[in-house]
Amino acid sequence: MVRISGVDLPNEKRLDIALTYLYGIGRANVVRVIKIAELDPSRRLKTLTDDEVSKLSKIIEKDFVVEGNLRRSVGDNIKRLIEIKAYRGMRHAHRLPARGQRTRTNARTKRGKRLTVGALKKEDRAKQDTKPTAEGAA
Repeated sequence: MVRISGVDLPNEKRLDIALTYLYGIGRANVVRVIKIAELDPSRRLKTLTDDEVSKLSKIIEKDFVVEGNLRRSVGDNIKRLIEIKAYRGMRHAHRLPARGQRTRTNARTKRGKRLTVGALKKEDRAKQDTKPTAEGAA
């Protein structure tokens, strides 16, 4: 396995796809990296020589912020927004969408599983009434 910036890249993938496994390197940046390294994007990762792998890792370390450093800077930016009590920071703190999306109907990923508020069905209320309480058990 090829290891770049502390990440094991899959050997069977094409070079242009495998590089996207690095956090901070997307499809557009892959094109730039491959052009600088003068490599064929359709080659499989297992066919690269050690020199080509070291060339790729040097280009990525020199020109891009990836993996741990990028995650840390993103986290620091969010912490800063929360500390200065910016609107976006408050949205992050309350675990709500920060970029203007609606929350009335969507945003389930951010808000979590639905919680029913209000009236219960007759069957559910009967189950709730028959459950032994802490007082009844004592």
